[in-house]
Amino acid sequence: MNVKNVEKLEKSMVALTIQASAEEFEAAVEKAYRKQRGRIAIPGFRKGKAPRKIIETMYGAEIFYEDAINELYPQLFAQAAEQEKLDTVAYPEVELLEANKEGFSFKATVAVRPEVKLGKYKGLTAPKDEVKVTEKDIDAELTPYIQRATRIVDVERKAKKGDTVNIDFEGFMDGKAFEGGKGEGYDLELGSGSFIPGFEDQLVGVKPEAERDVEVTFPEDYQAEELAGKPAVFKVKVHAVKEKQAPKLDDEFAKDVSEFETLAELRKDLGDKLAERRERQARSAFEEALLDQVTEDMTVEIPEAMVDFRAQQMLEDYAQRITSQGIPFEQYLAMTGMTVDMLKLQASEGAARQVKTDLALRAVAEAEKIEITEADMDAECARLAEQYGMPVEKVKEIVPEADLKRDLSNQKAANVIFDSAKVGKAPAKKAAAKKADDKTEEKKPAAKKTAAKKAEPKAEVAEEPKSAKKAPAKKPAAKKADDKAEEKKPAAKKTTKKAKTEE
Repeated sequence: MNVKNVEKLEKSMVALTIQASAEEFEAAVEKAYRKQRGRIAIPGFRKGKAPRKIIETMYGAEIFYEDAINELYPQLFAQAAEQEKLDTVAYPEVELLEANKEGFSFKATVAVRPEVKLGKYKGLTAPKDEVKVTEKDIDAELTPYIQRATRIVDVERKAKKGDTVNIDFEGFMDGKAFEGGKGEGYDLELGSGSFIPGFEDQLVGVKPEAERDVEVTFPEDYQAEELAGKPAVFKVKVHAVKEKQAPKLDDEFAKDVSEFETLAELRKDLGDKLAERRERQARSAFEEALLDQVTEDMTVEIPEAMVDFRAQQMLEDYAQRITSQGIPFEQYLAMTGMTVDMLKLQASEGAARQVKTDLALRAVAEAEKIEITEADMDAECARLAEQYGMPVEKVKEIVPEADLKRDLSNQKAANVIFDSAKVGKAPAKKAAAKKADDKTEEKKPAAKKTAAKKAEPKAEVAEEPKSAKKAPAKKPAAKKADDKAEEKKPAAKKTTKKAKTEE
């Protein structure tokens, strides 16, 4: 491998012209031949047994070039980047210049970590919410316990909103029953909005064993086009009317729903946990506001490729989380009406923020001459092992040492900012950080009308230790192609020139 030229471009981009030697290329071509020969049929030879020269005579010497180049260029780029001491922050864009028996050359344009000029990062001031917990707040925390202990019992009276009716029903249109309009023994909560508009309202006032015709019109946007906007009659038989009976809030209730002996102890525990949660949120918002000040006060030109790479990582993390929940990602996209490009666009803003913050923290670490010791590393591995329920040795195996050091260095740099900061009024140019909700609403991909909702990738939620993600600078090599279908390589997606091939 020979680096023929290094050109520094604008916005922290560098272009490398790299030459692969004849020996390197020949070894890669031979490897490509051995990999492909089993799929090439040559008259007079059993499949997989045709000599390379025979195949090249029939199909041309270039038949194995593409696979050989795709196999070789990632490692050549990695060697070149290391040789030139480039701190790469994204996969390169590769342009193939020439390929023949003497080797091949290519141009790799890659983003490198930009230079950061820090502004003020110590002694900052930001607002911090005062944490309060009221009795009303604790009542709200107690609500899920009450709901779980609430019983549904049969009653002999007219149904009202909030009651559940057990019904048989069958829908008719123009006097004929239609497909999908029949159900038996169905529990319907009146007022829940589970059925089409008008259906539940007409069952208010029914008694057990009553029969009623319910006249409705399907919405214009109803999912079944043959029913959309059309009138229908449902014949309904009511088997039972049921009401919710909430438990009495006393010490016995506390014993039934928790490990506490009294209701007072349960309420105190709920209040304490809510206060802790709100304190964490207030602290997080305070720290976020401080980091915003640091990033706004620094000077840096961030390459677009760096943000794009981070957005792609966030999208991949998000897809992995969806898949881990048992939902194929393609199915999730269909259910939500989203596309990969739409999700990546949504991730871009968060990606830009993360990139800015990382650059700022690294600059602070350099300014403060922060060092990470072996003791720091061991303590972090032990923490990750406990958090993810795995042996320490397993953590050390899957988490790259460089990534672990970077994360610890960033955390120490952040502590320099946080520990020197004061609580007070934010600078005029900086708006206060938005307060987080006490509880995050759980996403339900299968819920009704999910197509109208857009999900935003959230990189901070992961199924594996955060540090387990390898830095792009350390893995420019693309994955190997599958025998059946070549996996897309990020580095090659914008190749603009075809190779010149010569005998």
